[in-house]
Amino acid sequence: MNKVNVADSQSLEEVRDSFIAQWGTYGSQWGINRTMAQIHALLMTGTEALSTDEVMERLSVSRGNAHTNLKELVSWGLVRIVIKKGDRKEYFDAERDVWKIFTIILRERQRREIDPALELLRNCQEETQGYEGEEAEVFRNQVKELENFVSFARNIGHKVDKLSYGPAMKLASKFLS
Repeated sequence: MNKVNVADSQSLEEVRDSFIAQWGTYGSQWGINRTMAQIHALLMTGTEALSTDEVMERLSVSRGNAHTNLKELVSWGLVRIVIKKGDRKEYFDAERDVWKIFTIILRERQRREIDPALELLRNCQEETQGYEGEEAEVFRNQVKELENFVSFARNIGHKVDKLSYGPAMKLASKFLS
């Protein structure tokens, strides 16, 4: 039987709280809201699924904020709903596989950021197709270069998304060597 040292348990909670807070800060820098990132960190580093009430209490957030962000994490595929027999509450558990988390976030960021950027660049090219003169040519050339690069990045993202962890790491180590 494992003995749990109370001091270690308290220290672990302090470190975990610090991680959750910092993960929220990183999340806002990565383009997702702080509470969503904190909820993800809380669930990802915990040992069991939590209810909305438990998330609210642990992070000191409102019910609406917790509910909205939990549903968004479920829609991304980073969190799943767990039903406990005999309990009417929904519980939430996070994906813990780091590679799956990475590919889910990659797909979502492509859908929300890369795809709209590509659409904008393509629309700009179409709208200026008949324009003449040096300014129009410079504009179109720059937009085309941007589109080529963003398309390249999108294609890499699709390739990475299709790889499993082992082959992806082998490819990355070859590339970085």
